[in-house]
Amino acid sequence: MTFDTQPLSHVLAGTRQRFGTQEAYVGPHERLLWQDIEAGALRVASALLAAGVQRGDHVGVLLGNSSTWMEVFFGCACIGAVTVPINTRFKTDEMRFCLHQADVSALFFADDFLGIDFKGMLQSIEPALNQRLPGEQLPCLRLAVMLGESPLPQGAMSWAQFLAAGTQVSDAQRQAATAEVSADDVLLMQFTSGTTSYPKGVMLSHTNMLQDAKAAALRMGATSADRYFSIRPFFHVAGSTLSILVSLQTGCCLLSLPKFDVAENLRVLAREQCTLISGNDTIFLSLMGHPDFDASQLHLRGGWAAAGPEVMQQIHDVMGIPSICNAYGQSEASPNVWLSSWDDPLPLRVAGFALPHPGVEVRLADANTDQPSAPGEPGEIQVRGWNVMKAYYKLPEATAKAFSADGWLKTGDLGETDGQQRFRMVGRLKDIYRVGGENVAPSEVEEVLHSHPNVVQAQVVGVPDARLGEVTGAFVLLKQADASTTQDLVDWCQARCANFKVPRYLAIVDSFEHIGMTGSSKVQKNKLREHAIQLWKL
Repeated sequence: MTFDTQPLSHVLAGTRQRFGTQEAYVGPHERLLWQDIEAGALRVASALLAAGVQRGDHVGVLLGNSSTWMEVFFGCACIGAVTVPINTRFKTDEMRFCLHQADVSALFFADDFLGIDFKGMLQSIEPALNQRLPGEQLPCLRLAVMLGESPLPQGAMSWAQFLAAGTQVSDAQRQAATAEVSADDVLLMQFTSGTTSYPKGVMLSHTNMLQDAKAAALRMGATSADRYFSIRPFFHVAGSTLSILVSLQTGCCLLSLPKFDVAENLRVLAREQCTLISGNDTIFLSLMGHPDFDASQLHLRGGWAAAGPEVMQQIHDVMGIPSICNAYGQSEASPNVWLSSWDDPLPLRVAGFALPHPGVEVRLADANTDQPSAPGEPGEIQVRGWNVMKAYYKLPEATAKAFSADGWLKTGDLGETDGQQRFRMVGRLKDIYRVGGENVAPSEVEEVLHSHPNVVQAQVVGVPDARLGEVTGAFVLLKQADASTTQDLVDWCQARCANFKVPRYLAIVDSFEHIGMTGSSKVQKNKLREHAIQLWKL
């Protein structure tokens, strides 16, 4: 495999040259060719320059999956600006933190999305949006572009106004800006949950993401003839790297929807004769369990899944996808570390064993000492190579903790090998759990509960759930036991954090001593989880 050492604009130009008249993106009420996508990206690039956005500036994107998301992403890349995807499920406090932490200087946002009033949220975060930017709350924010039909805030501009201003920038000016961009420049800042109470901004370069997409596409066997359906949100690296950029690298058509509507997903898969698909176990189980599911209507031959052996086998047997691949990775690794090949024997793909991508090294090690595990013994998955992030933005201590002394990325995940240089993940060493594919750090929910005036201490764990894999379980110690109900505390969380983080189960306790404490008076999460499973009969 040849390595990509060119920035995204070069890859985009090459894809347009080879596949310009082929479909590039299909979504609700839109169908674009690759020549359309490049033209849109160049219009955005010129308009960004006209607005004063420069190489290295951070551009927030708060939009649902669409061709516009892609064009803004590609347009930023063309002038060396850094795309900062904002999770559309964030509540106000989470959004405020990310926009401020990332030093976002330009923001593209939908006025509302799936019933969420983003305009109102942003107006409450930065009141200067109603008058003139910048303001005091987000001092770096100079440009806000709103997409939608509602009245425009005085401090923002419309999408049409933004693009119109770009016509004053010549092709030569834009090309000069593009020529300054390096493949080592940061392409995207991905916010990911970690061990701190708020997400961290992972800085990924053009090379990180483009090479990872190319490697994944090769393992999937993707070609320009494929029609690749992905419902993964573009604000995740599974959406940006493993959906958008896989499509860019191969010239295949990407199909997506702004939300996960199972019936509509099935209709698109059948009507558009999609050949590739991606998702986690929750997505595939939802598709197979829907009353409208009919495998005879599908044309799928492959794709990838982040799923366990039982679900992988169902994807093959029930959905009839012969070449489905098993994927492992994390945001800090761009995200894919390994992916089984489409032509690997089925038992290997079902079990999750796969080879790391060429040029990516993996070792299993003791998570505390970083000494390599003995042959045949499991250990922490540690990674080194071209796919590893540059750093966490403005978090030098967290960055240092993410690496071993000899330079390996510490994933916090437990892995094993089959003795033939193939690896698979067998569990998570960190406290992070996954709710329907979304990573959640317990401390994120604990911090929300701790902000309640009647809460003394909160402890959160992920507990099993048949549909989502895991959900949030919380134990809370109160100041006044009769002053708050479990529903009061759930409602408190509902108003302050994304729905997938809100506790599905919550118990008020008078002590944590009976559950299990360490010598340093810390609650033992493993014992707390065991207690939760017994208490709630999970």
